[in-house]
Amino acid sequence: MLLEDGLKPAVPTADDDQLRDMKTRIHRRLIDTIDLAKMDLMRNSEVVSEIRSVIESLIVGEGIPLNQKERDRLVVEIQHETFGLGPLEPLLSDDQVSDILVNNCNNVYVERQGKLVKTEVRFRDNAHLMRIIERIVSKVGRRIDESAPYVDARLPDGSRVNAIIPPLALDGPVLSIRRFGRDPLSMRDLIQLETLDERMAELLEGAVQTRLNILISGGTGTGKTTLLNVLSAFIPSDERLVTIEDSAELHLNQDHVVRLETRLPNLEGRGEVTSRDLLRNALRMRPDRIIIGEVRGAEALDLLQAMNTGHDGSLSTVHANTTRDALSRLETMVLMAGVDLPERAVKEQLASALNIVLQLVRFSDGTRKVVKLSEITGMEGGTIVMHDIMVFQQRGIDPEGRVIGSFRATGVRPLFAERFRLFGHELPEMMFRN
Repeated sequence: MLLEDGLKPAVPTADDDQLRDMKTRIHRRLIDTIDLAKMDLMRNSEVVSEIRSVIESLIVGEGIPLNQKERDRLVVEIQHETFGLGPLEPLLSDDQVSDILVNNCNNVYVERQGKLVKTEVRFRDNAHLMRIIERIVSKVGRRIDESAPYVDARLPDGSRVNAIIPPLALDGPVLSIRRFGRDPLSMRDLIQLETLDERMAELLEGAVQTRLNILISGGTGTGKTTLLNVLSAFIPSDERLVTIEDSAELHLNQDHVVRLETRLPNLEGRGEVTSRDLLRNALRMRPDRIIIGEVRGAEALDLLQAMNTGHDGSLSTVHANTTRDALSRLETMVLMAGVDLPERAVKEQLASALNIVLQLVRFSDGTRKVVKLSEITGMEGGTIVMHDIMVFQQRGIDPEGRVIGSFRATGVRPLFAERFRLFGHELPEMMFRN
């Protein structure tokens, strides 16, 4: 039968609530129907084909009319629900998304190009969100429940995950995912993004190859781990690297890499393995370089001692707002080790162990920049002497809200230039002219 305008009547389709309810029912029936053990032995294409076939038959059994677009969407969402992270899968496949922030089942934000935006992604309820969180943490051998209501974990691609649940989170489970790109950034990428300039890049490449100890400082989300990854690419491939992290995030290209990860205590409060424990063990593993994802506690003392006893070329990060604050934080963390050291002795350890401190800042337009490359030159009285070699100087903000500024040298020639020369890296005098 035709309508007056000659068009066929539209085929009725399911509304969002019907699709959501149907997806829940089909997902439950799918789990009862398929053999997950056999699925593990099948190729991915075979799994997708088998799942699609089962879902199609279950959809027919529901008796609700669906057009092809709704049918395809339902099949994909059920696959995500069964084998992936449910509503988060489309966000995880979006290369423009750097952070995924789930405040509760109804509020999901993402960061794109340094800006937070709210999405239309929703979970059915907080119980649904909780199941996704449990799926993530269980894959890395961790747990989350009322006795341990917060946890750090990681995704298979190395993305950092933090979850915290009621009773600590008052409005429902909270999930934060700090993503890492499928293709790790290179130094060339950072130059194009104007995180640093060619001169800084050349200096840092030489600093890594000449085995200087480098500390990367910055606030949350400034790109410390990304820069650490980039710098590690300059380490010669014939060296043995040992990495120590709370959640393994670093992607090193070298073949000879030993990756260590801390462990939380079990239900009885036993079995905890801290960064300090792993660092002490790493010193017995004949490392050429030690890379610590982040210094945040008593391991700072052991790291400084390692740097001062032949393990040069070490890399690490720390949370701090300035390069001077980074040194103050390290001093505090050394005292957390419970060793009664005079303040001057701690500062002398710092001054002799560290060579370069980098400061990263995330600006209002979302860009991240190395605003200071500083060299530690020693002690003067009771103060650690530090000189800025290169800096980013902001001049303002343009009408579109973008930061205006430039990288410049301060005119100070670093003391490590002589070390560069001994390793065969000649630094042109022009590099340090402002």
